[in-house]
Amino acid sequence: MPKASAKSARKTKTTSFDVAEHLRTPEDMAAYLDAWLDEAPDDATGIARAKGMGQVAKEAGVSRESLYRALSTKGNPSFATVLKVTRALGVRLHVEAA
Repeated sequence: MPKASAKSARKTKTTSFDVAEHLRTPEDMAAYLDAWLDEAPDDATGIARAKGMGQVAKEAGVSRESLYRALSTKGNPSFATVLKVTRALGVRLHVEAA
């Protein structure tokens, strides 16, 4: 019976993806946020981490811990908090007919 080749047992090396590493400009953040709103995922911390949670929290007038809670999968931020965070990110929300 032939032995299995060592080449057939190769392992694929992967790395984790962090959206915060790819959002550099307000335009990048706006495009990501627009797509995020369409898909409505659970966790919104990625976009705030792109600018820096501490910086976003400071500019939004909330504590860093409160910002993490508000944007987490279990968060339920007020609309006022959402508006403060979008302003801190340098983006604006807009509404259009569905």
